[in-house]
Amino acid sequence: MSSPDAPRPDSVAAELASWMTHLPGARPEVEGARQRIRRLARLFDEVLADAAADHDLTVGDWEALSVLARREPPHEGLPGDIARTLGLTSGTMSLRIDRLSRAGLVEPGPRGDGDGRSRPIRLTAAGRQRWRAATDERIRVEDGLVAGALDAAQLDALNALLAPLLVRFEDELGHAPARGPVRRR
Repeated sequence: MSSPDAPRPDSVAAELASWMTHLPGARPEVEGARQRIRRLARLFDEVLADAAADHDLTVGDWEALSVLARREPPHEGLPGDIARTLGLTSGTMSLRIDRLSRAGLVEPGPRGDGDGRSRPIRLTAAGRQRWRAATDERIRVEDGLVAGALDAAQLDALNALLAPLLVRFEDELGHAPARGPVRRR
């Protein structure tokens, strides 16, 4: 019988032993870490999806607005640059911009010297407000979940452990941007 203060086993711990019988040569410590990181990433994505949906955005909408919101005023960018940042095709970016424009969240910026592809899009006040509300909700939920599991020292320790792991993977496999495909070496 476990004490009331003992940590409850997570879903990986509950399944790891049975997986290991089918993964000869795999180290349980590595497999456990891999599965936990993947599951946490999926759950963080769910928090973002829920926060975006609560503010009538898709995750893709939130990501595009996020690229613009992080830029200096007037919070604008060229569609091609935004597409590259997000790892999207120009066609997908055009559809996203059209949807965001119809919703009044972005608008065309001043026309550049070339054709329409050089015309930036700009975050509107409504777009910035909606992005901020969804982002604030995401932060609040994530902070609450993390604080419910780790104290400040544990969170510092987790980041100290994850940073060199990410560096090692990126050295071997290429830069892992926040969104879009890994830029392989």
